[in-house]
Amino acid sequence: MQAIKYQYIKVNKMDFRMEVILARPEKRNAFTPTTVNEIAHAFQNANDDDSVKVVVFKAEGPVFCAGMDLKTFENEDLDISNPLIENKRISLGEVFAGLYKPSVAMVEGNVIAGAFLIIAGCTYVFCSENVQFRLPELNLGIFPFQVMASLIKVMPEKKMLQLCLHTDYFSAREAMEYGLVDGFLEKIDTEGFLAKFKDISSSAVVAGFKAARGLPSVASEQRYGFLLKSLHELKSSEDVKNRIFRKE
Repeated sequence: MQAIKYQYIKVNKMDFRMEVILARPEKRNAFTPTTVNEIAHAFQNANDDDSVKVVVFKAEGPVFCAGMDLKTFENEDLDISNPLIENKRISLGEVFAGLYKPSVAMVEGNVIAGAFLIIAGCTYVFCSENVQFRLPELNLGIFPFQVMASLIKVMPEKKMLQLCLHTDYFSAREAMEYGLVDGFLEKIDTEGFLAKFKDISSSAVVAGFKAARGLPSVASEQRYGFLLKSLHELKSSEDVKNRIFRKE
């Protein structure tokens, strides 16, 4: 795994897990174009490292994330670029869609605006019971366009639109009813939960995630063929052959 210094995030590799931590608490962890590219770089390292079985997403400070730092997206001179990584225009939602390992968000602060791209993009979301959620965009005369693409993967269109129209804070329990939250940190053994990923096959998981992400663009009558091809490609991989050989 390539170790570099990031501007806005921290990355820790511990045994079979990678931690990605938003580290801009003085700005409520609002993300900039550089933040998005740094997360993309960390996720690519996770994809490429077979020893990484799960990515844990966290944040420093009292607010998990306040969404997009609008000023830096309008004027990139206000951002701090990272010369050690590729910097390109990419949505945070696209970055999460390009992660092919299980991801677990551990949310201890409020989730606002574009931060929904993170929680809707993670495979699992566990939050503190007192966390609040808010999509305030309509109050600013805009609409949460980017967020919609992620929310539609989590909930029906009707619920997604209702949520976008609701600009007040709502509770973690309501977020669970929406399908955004999977459990409360106070009630789950997080170490025990993460340990379940320790011995999974990285190649099988990557193949499965790629197939799941590609499935919506495949015509319904071709989906079984598409998935059968994915299975055959996986079975021919060295990892699967080695696992079968070990069992024999």
